[in-house]
Amino acid sequence: MTELDKIANFLFEEAHLLDENQFNNWLDLFRDNCWYWVPSQINQKNPFDTVSIIYDDRKLLETRVRRLCGGTMHTPLPRTSRLISNIFLVRNENNIDIVRSKFSMAEYCDDRRRTFAGTAYHGLTTIKSGFKIAWKKIELVDCESVMEGITVPF
Repeated sequence: MTELDKIANFLFEEAHLLDENQFNNWLDLFRDNCWYWVPSQINQKNPFDTVSIIYDDRKLLETRVRRLCGGTMHTPLPRTSRLISNIFLVRNENNIDIVRSKFSMAEYCDDRRRTFAGTAYHGLTTIKSGFKIAWKKIELVDCESVMEGITVPF
């Protein structure tokens, strides 16, 4: 199995965990000093100069997962289905594999369906059992449009 095959399997497993609402297991994929970012603008350079749709460090991700798993959401959890494709190993930088992929996510909740699509970037570190996510950035194709609340991570 090539390195790219291993990375693809990891990304597919991440999507599966999210689609099955296994949020604690999904959180286990991340390093302790991770970040998760969804910019609100095309070509946004960093999460500090303007507001982002999501910018979570590990503590905020833990809070997000606790809310998702704790039954404190004001609506039922949506059902989701994710497709991951066009996986490309961009480069290795400071022992982190930078991976780019395309994704599409259908979400259904309360008789309403939404679709999200875009480019995902993962910073992956290699561990004995596979990979850990050092950081994840999601560039939505419609990031500048008005959006209702986002419940589940991409």
